[in-house]
Amino acid sequence: MTESCQMMSNSQLKPIVQAKNVQAGYVPGVNILNGCSLDLYENEIVGIIGPNGAGKSTLLKTLFGLLQIREGSIEHNQESIVGLSAHELVGRGIGYVPQRDNVFRSLTVDENLEMGSYLRPSDFEDRKAFVVQLFPRLGERMKQQAGSLSGGERQMLAMGRALMMNPQVLLLDEPSAGLSPELQDQVFVRTMEINKTGVAVIMVEQNAQRCLQICHRGYVLDQGKNAYTDSGSNLLKDPKVIELYLGTLAKDRS
Repeated sequence: MTESCQMMSNSQLKPIVQAKNVQAGYVPGVNILNGCSLDLYENEIVGIIGPNGAGKSTLLKTLFGLLQIREGSIEHNQESIVGLSAHELVGRGIGYVPQRDNVFRSLTVDENLEMGSYLRPSDFEDRKAFVVQLFPRLGERMKQQAGSLSGGERQMLAMGRALMMNPQVLLLDEPSAGLSPELQDQVFVRTMEINKTGVAVIMVEQNAQRCLQICHRGYVLDQGKNAYTDSGSNLLKDPKVIELYLGTLAKDRS
């Protein structure tokens, strides 16, 4: 389905995740998010880009209940999830992969995946087979400690562990950060493959150009607010987005 067709069909559907006018912050009286809104529909990849400090990672933490909202609403499948714990959100079908400390380094790959299925231990073998099919290299490293893996392998493991609960929604916080260009590209390819299995994805990325290339829709955040939203391909061609957020490299390639 093309992005334009998908956006037209989305207008007739209800989002599976919806944030409206969210305000949140870490320090009392100081908001990082200042009325931010977001919709995610089934089978979508939604990218969130913007300058450092715009509130991108804060938005993901807020969606996953790690930061309480001060104003606004957040719904999953038309039910409020405000105030629910991370444990409860995982049980509802929302997975989250943080940027840092996203694996248990002292545990093996197999044990990390087992930790990911703690709410449904009976599904462990089936889900592990699914994850290994997506990330064959993990199948070769099952008895290896996660701390000894390469950066790219640890990122695969973090994504794989989040998939062990068969989520409907996957939240990815800068999954390509700190990786070589080749490994970054692998992360984006794997994200598309995960999406093709029916998992909707919200991805925060500093690699804005590559993110917009794979996402169905994108949001540009600036100072905790939505500055622009459109299909990924349209944002890649938008002169203002290129000038303010993508830089001259994107302009040269467009």
